[in-house]
Amino acid sequence: MNVTEGLKIIRERLIENRAIEPTIEHVDSILKRAAVPSVGGASAQSLLQLTRMLMRHPTASSNARIYNDLALLEEQLETNAVASAKRIEDEMGRPGQKSHKYYKELKEKQKEGA
Repeated sequence: MNVTEGLKIIRERLIENRAIEPTIEHVDSILKRAAVPSVGGASAQSLLQLTRMLMRHPTASSNARIYNDLALLEEQLETNAVASAKRIEDEMGRPGQKSHKYYKELKEKQKEGA
């Protein structure tokens, strides 16, 4: 994911969450730096990673309200990621990891059937 695009999405989400103006300004200042041509090709793995990077920035670390706005967004992104992973697992019909007992019983059944 392109950092600039990710920051724009984060900005929109913060506005939807009714974040305070200093939080939006913080994202805007980082967005301005990311738009510099020499940084233009920067990428991030996810919105969650970008949000955590914003939370570690000195501006957020020194202002609890900015940090809390970003922490709320982080929580929402984590919840969405977990729900998506679970939905994908359910759609694929792949059950979770089996216990040792399951495989032991399966092995015993195979021996009886042979």
